[in-house]
Amino acid sequence: MGCCGSAERPKREWRPLEERSCTDIPWLIVFLLFCFGMMFICGFAIATGAASRLVSGYDSFGNTCGKSNSPIAGIPLSGRDQTKNKYVFFLDPCNIDLVHRKIKSMALCVSKCPDVPLISPESLKNFAEQNGSLLCSYDLSPDQYTTSPEKATKCPKLPVPKSSSLPIFHRCAPSDVACYSKFAEALITFVSDDSTLHRLIAGVMTSKEIIVGLCLLALVLSFILMLVIRYISAVLVWILTGVVILGSLGGTGVLWWLYADHQNALNKTLGPNELQVAQDNVRALLIYAIVATVFTVILLLLVFIMRKRVALTIALFHVAGKVFIHLPLLAVQPLWTFLALMCFWVYWVMVLLFLGTAGNPVKNNQTGFVEFHMSGPLQYTTWYHIVGLIWISEFILACQQMTVAGAVVTYYFTRDKSKMPATPILTSLFRLVRYHLGTVAKGSFIITLVKIPRLILMYIHNQLKGKENAIARCLLKACICCLWCLEKCLSYLNQNAYTATAINSTSFCTSARDAFLILVENALRVAAINTVGDFILFMGKILVVSCTAFVGVLTLNYQRAYTVWVVPLIIVCVFAFLVAHCFLSIFENVVDVLFLCFAIDTKHNDGSPGREFYMDKALMEFVESSRKAGPSRSDGADSKEMRPMAGGQSSA
Repeated sequence: MGCCGSAERPKREWRPLEERSCTDIPWLIVFLLFCFGMMFICGFAIATGAASRLVSGYDSFGNTCGKSNSPIAGIPLSGRDQTKNKYVFFLDPCNIDLVHRKIKSMALCVSKCPDVPLISPESLKNFAEQNGSLLCSYDLSPDQYTTSPEKATKCPKLPVPKSSSLPIFHRCAPSDVACYSKFAEALITFVSDDSTLHRLIAGVMTSKEIIVGLCLLALVLSFILMLVIRYISAVLVWILTGVVILGSLGGTGVLWWLYADHQNALNKTLGPNELQVAQDNVRALLIYAIVATVFTVILLLLVFIMRKRVALTIALFHVAGKVFIHLPLLAVQPLWTFLALMCFWVYWVMVLLFLGTAGNPVKNNQTGFVEFHMSGPLQYTTWYHIVGLIWISEFILACQQMTVAGAVVTYYFTRDKSKMPATPILTSLFRLVRYHLGTVAKGSFIITLVKIPRLILMYIHNQLKGKENAIARCLLKACICCLWCLEKCLSYLNQNAYTATAINSTSFCTSARDAFLILVENALRVAAINTVGDFILFMGKILVVSCTAFVGVLTLNYQRAYTVWVVPLIIVCVFAFLVAHCFLSIFENVVDVLFLCFAIDTKHNDGSPGREFYMDKALMEFVESSRKAGPSRSDGADSKEMRPMAGGQSSA
């Protein structure tokens, strides 16, 4: 195959780790050009002074605080020398517009934020005379603070709260928590007064050691859970399957018993109203019992049909545990991905803030204040920046999937484990950077194409909340749901396409086609792994969260000084779930990669000389048991999947 993926063999065999070539180079070039566009936006925002206005702040007349400014046409108070006035002061800082996310108040550049409450015009005048910080409009002198008829609009709203400058951004922020009551009402609905908020914050600060300890406990529990899943995977899977079956049988039996009991009660003497209610209850119980019976029968049939596939899930879980022992760096892979995402997100937010203050000064006709807006094609840079957020974030996540897939593929298709690279994770990362960045860029772009319309529909739905009719609301939700399902399906196919690329170094489309054909041939096995496996991993996440929360309650119970537990426990539980999700998601990815490798292995090898299996002993035992059951079920799926194939048959 050529670098651009155009030269394919007509009948291609799977050659794991034998050939390596560049894939999807045009898409890598497109992605790099897109990244250069992102960098151009950042450079443009900095070059136009947006970074300076963001950090130093600017007043309502377009003057950047802490600097000498040029006049703006049509703005009388612009072009002032604000070198000594480094702080932005809002005349009414508590007048917050949540819809447009800005403070609806005149802003001035001052030399000092008011460090004491100011309750009268006289105190404003005294503060200006003592500190040289003018808190009223520039066209009013301190002598006019008490006598000017315009003091109501050009002076701060009284009382002026005590404020201090933010650490990096030179804005005077009120110290009083009550000033942000609108934000508190929007984010924390149960906070009704300042004392409650102070108790919550105090509870978090005083219990910070316990929070850190419980977060470490969540890490330890996640490691232990991964070991437990490996060593008792068979017992765990069958116990959970048995609990679900017994629960379905028990629930169905109880519903039929309640139906019979209520049916017998109809023979008693009842009034007209009571009789009607009793008949409705009997009818409802009959419907519930029939539905439960159908569900139980289907469940039993599925368990019976997929019992051998459940055995494959157990074997894959066992081998996945071995993979983590041989490749310990897999466990910390989510950490590096998280750090990369955090760095990019911080950069993205900073550039977005730059764009918010970039452009040319424009006078707002309603308020008379200066605002900065970009005109022409540059006004669409924000949308370009938003697309960059989605595409590059998906690219980083796809790099993790490709790295994990490459490491697991190396483990699976290396017969002698002692000859594996010293660090398969780093080797896989090197192969990704050298050969397959274009494939990752193409796969992440496909997810971006699906995610953007869904986000747009979600935004429209939120904007029209309470205004659209029921039909429009239903259609919007249906479209959002369909796009979400499509995104999940494409994400799963992408992950398997990355695995196929890691195995055979093929382009994205070829890998996706090959992986799709393998998955279709093993549809029942895929269903078993994705249902049983995902259910077990979900229960594992709940177990980690429950154990962490239980220990947290016991620990806080012995600390009677903590009056409010809810916030520390919420923080700990959220962190525990995220940690468990990160670890078990990597575990799930490893299982999916192992399954595709196993399916390819059984498709092209039969254990004969020259066509030996690559698989682990646990998977070999599953194959042997399937072969023993094969002759009695010659038409079954398992016997078909285990049948040797000609070496030259193409998988595509």
